[in-house]
Amino acid sequence: MSSATRRKSTQRRTASHRPAVRRRRFRHDESTAVDLFSGFGGLTEAIRQAGFTTIMAANHNAYDLLTALSPAQILRALRVEVVLVDIRQMLLEGRAELPRLGHVEATSDELLPFVVVDGDGDPIEHFSTFLRELVLGDASPLTCRSYGHDLLRWWRVLGLVEVAWDRATRVEVELLVGWLRTAPNPQRRRTRLDAAPPGSVNLKTGKPLPRAGYAPATINHALSVLSAFYAFHLHFGRGPLLNPVPEAAERRVLLGHRSPIESRLPMRRAPLRQKTPDRVPRSIPEPLWEELFAAMGHDRDRALLAFYVSSGARASELLGLHGRHIDWAGQRIWVISKGTRTLDELPASPQAFRYLAFYFDEHGAPAEDTPVWRTLRGPARPLSYWAMRRVLQRADERLGTNWTLHDLRHTAAARMASDPKMTLVEVQAVLRHRQLATTERYLTPHTEELFDKLAEHYARPRPMSSFPAGYDADDIEAVFGG
Repeated sequence: MSSATRRKSTQRRTASHRPAVRRRRFRHDESTAVDLFSGFGGLTEAIRQAGFTTIMAANHNAYDLLTALSPAQILRALRVEVVLVDIRQMLLEGRAELPRLGHVEATSDELLPFVVVDGDGDPIEHFSTFLRELVLGDASPLTCRSYGHDLLRWWRVLGLVEVAWDRATRVEVELLVGWLRTAPNPQRRRTRLDAAPPGSVNLKTGKPLPRAGYAPATINHALSVLSAFYAFHLHFGRGPLLNPVPEAAERRVLLGHRSPIESRLPMRRAPLRQKTPDRVPRSIPEPLWEELFAAMGHDRDRALLAFYVSSGARASELLGLHGRHIDWAGQRIWVISKGTRTLDELPASPQAFRYLAFYFDEHGAPAEDTPVWRTLRGPARPLSYWAMRRVLQRADERLGTNWTLHDLRHTAAARMASDPKMTLVEVQAVLRHRQLATTERYLTPHTEELFDKLAEHYARPRPMSSFPAGYDADDIEAVFGG
């Protein structure tokens, strides 16, 4: 081989940039990407932060560095890469805290009641477009707010791992699920030293306390929100080519062609979906209900509890009651239902109206267009959900219980379902359940009733076997045993 040929074969080749005729969808195909190891993720950003430039060699051709690399630059690039990988591992294990940037903000726009804003206070446009579509589909403003909080959490996760929303993959979704499974929930934190640990069971009520982390239903809800968000943008040709949230195709097919009168077929959960426990609704037994009612220190609170257990109204529905929504003669009230947002009438007990009259006698009757339930201290303000929740929490602290406002609705449903004079369809109409199967859950025997019957069973003497006269005792023992 000649020396000229040898020099030509050993000459290093330099990869050149070819202008793209259309926009590429991969990080290493963009003009700003400088990834030596395409596909490993994170190294492109690490090299950029290290302060030097390289050229792409995704075709495995030989490459040349555009600038000379010093040992300090190489160490800095590797250090940044290790930090990025460590953040992902910490996020998966719940050891990383999400940055407290951005928030969900209420607006005066009827078509967009809530927006997700970034750290500078600017609305995030791709989130706002999706939320506006929800409102146009007649979704509740509360649904818009709930979806906004899930999208905000997703935006924080992507910001922590430095991934754009339209480049997200299943790997980032797995990071979110791992963080939700292992990270502590801020709403579960307790400052009192004598508070019961999360996840423990209250021996008086038999109800378990919420665990320290996020509930499986919360994780599944977050996955549903992200799946709908990316499906919406994918319909318009935006975002990744594949929905990063995995789904089970056979499950969707079976649910799409299932008759509502048929029993639900067993099927596997979609990937990353959590197993949710099917717990029986817990109602308040009569002795504990009398104890809780006696712990209320004001006629307003007694009236609220009486209305809750007699009408079956949800907590927010009853708190939104106005003066014109009370029918004293007919012993009924009108509330705005949570799901349909329609004004529905509900019957209530005479005891509830009696305590409501006591409350009005002391603090005055409200006007027709003003809320019925008001605060007792300072200037009269509408009683919020959190204030009423705190009223019940103070009673729980004195009694050693852990009842919630929704347990009052469960108690009303259990009382109606156990009444032999009321049919299940009538109970469904009062509770405003969409499916009769939801009302049937209250036909399950209560744990307290089972314990009482089992206690009687254990105390009842065992029946003695007897045989007709004329049989020898030895023959009976030989045939039937001792």
